[in-house]
Amino acid sequence: MVTIGRKPARPNVEDVGVKESSPIQGGASGATTEPFRGVGVALVTIFGDDGEVDPGATGKLAGDLVARGMQAVVVCGSTGEAATLTGPERVALIEAVRGAVPPGTPVIAGTGAPSARQAAALTGDAVRAGAEAVLAFPPPGSRDLAGYYKAVASAAGGRPVLAYHYPLVSAPGVPVDALAGLPVAGVKDSSGDPDRLLDELAHYPGATYVGSSAVLALAGPMGAAGAILALANVEPERCVAAFAGDARAQFELAGRHLDARRDGVAALKAMLAADRGTPAGLRQ
Repeated sequence: MVTIGRKPARPNVEDVGVKESSPIQGGASGATTEPFRGVGVALVTIFGDDGEVDPGATGKLAGDLVARGMQAVVVCGSTGEAATLTGPERVALIEAVRGAVPPGTPVIAGTGAPSARQAAALTGDAVRAGAEAVLAFPPPGSRDLAGYYKAVASAAGGRPVLAYHYPLVSAPGVPVDALAGLPVAGVKDSSGDPDRLLDELAHYPGATYVGSSAVLALAGPMGAAGAILALANVEPERCVAAFAGDARAQFELAGRHLDARRDGVAALKAMLAADRGTPAGLRQ
């Protein structure tokens, strides 16, 4: 087993499945408790044939995935097509997912926005709807990351905030050397960059969650707190196994990972439609 810095290595699948959060270092202020450990799902949003949000079907999917090993559910994130959702739709989805999963499973709401004011408003709404934590990407080109996350943390009311590093959505993202000075409990890194992942694990004392299913077999054994994965909508068990260090499971994820990387949410919904018969439509 290998441990980098203060990150604990994970010796087996049972360790990966632990739900309880634990105190961590990091964050200038605000909650500094890991919202969960292990593998969570970045949940898709199910829409009906009429293009309307289906909170019931989305909640049912979340409940089924938790039963298959997911330790947390992110709702209204980038995989959930958050940019297309109205405020009331976001609230309905958070409430439905919170009602569909066990009390011990944290529901994390995506609340990133182009401005601190917008992100704080979305965060307040999410907390009132039942979210236990929030995940927020910074505004594109942000020059005041500390001010932005301070506003989000204030609106979160003591609940953990995760910074979201995803340059494809919000460039340039969150530099590793800025993380320790932010009022966040950790970071979700969806870059898929193994060099950045190693930098986070070696130098950032907060919780690192990987967002790319390409690096699970590296991230888990090296001590990442967890993973928040779009691919877990369709491959929850293999994602858990890969994060525990199972190289074969990592390899078996390759086909669907690459399809989802190429075609995004449309590919995931097509897989879900084939596997479960759920509607495959995207919000237009």
